Amino acid sequence: MDNEGPSRTALATAYARAYHQIADRPRILTDPLAARLLGVTEDELAELGGTAANRPESGANSGILRLAAGDRPRRLFFAARARCAEDRLAAAVATGVRQVVILGAGLDTFAYRNPHPGLHVFEVDHPATQAWKHERLAASGIDQPESATFVPVDFETDTLAAGLASAGFSRTDPAVFVWLGVVYYLTPDAARTTLDYIAGQSAPVEVIFDYLQSADTDEDRARLQARAQRAQAVGEPWFSYFTPDDIAAQLRALGFTDIEDRSATDVIAGYHNGSTEFAGEPPQSLRPVRILRASR
Repeated sequence: MDNEGPSRTALATAYARAYHQIADRPRILTDPLAARLLGVTEDELAELGGTAANRPESGANSGILRLAAGDRPRRLFFAARARCAEDRLAAAVATGVRQVVILGAGLDTFAYRNPHPGLHVFEVDHPATQAWKHERLAASGIDQPESATFVPVDFETDTLAAGLASAGFSRTDPAVFVWLGVVYYLTPDAARTTLDYIAGQSAPVEVIFDYLQSADTDEDRARLQARAQRAQAVGEPWFSYFTPDDIAAQLRALGFTDIEDRSATDVIAGYHNGSTEFAGEPPQSLRPVRILRASR
């Protein structure tokens, strides 16, 4: 984690979400603020994406641009997991939920296009990422509504409980927790601590998160290790892997009774009218990834 700006994974996700707006049809997630927050126009993004996909890697963000332009399956998953979370949040709001916590918010833009009057959005992230995001919001002319609150938490020195309490989050009111692209980078104990905190929220409470499934063959283990090494090389190593049965058992032990766990390809297909594009052998970048929703 760079203490002077957003993480590379936050930037990669943001570029992929922005590039999705111009490159993929049908569009899974509509996010008109993604490119503005990054400070690029759609034309510039298209040019950058096209050249990055066809040139040797060079420059600080070339790998990020290559990801956005070249890894379509992963880009679609980034869009699909965000859309899944926003759809679940809309359903919760319809039942009366009025607060959502976005853990590891990165450069997510939901708080600034929030369509739900009365819904308070708490964005939790590292102070360096939030400082950079503050600057980009101001520079791009994106207003920060009163319904959005930044919650800077450096987990080396702070706790989620203390950070949210100081931001005015209510532990006695229902809530949704959105936790995307984060669990991989936590130790199993740290992930369990966060789930334990979420489980302590007054019901109804719901959490949506993605995780990496443990490999069960030598071939899959080798592929997963190669990807983990690339993540470690940019200073953001992976620490947590789970089996669906193991994570479900943990959630049930914490009191969650309604659990839905799907593969990345299933989530994408659900927003592509049941497309069979990724039927059969899933693309390598999607094979270990799953998204889970749990509530009580």
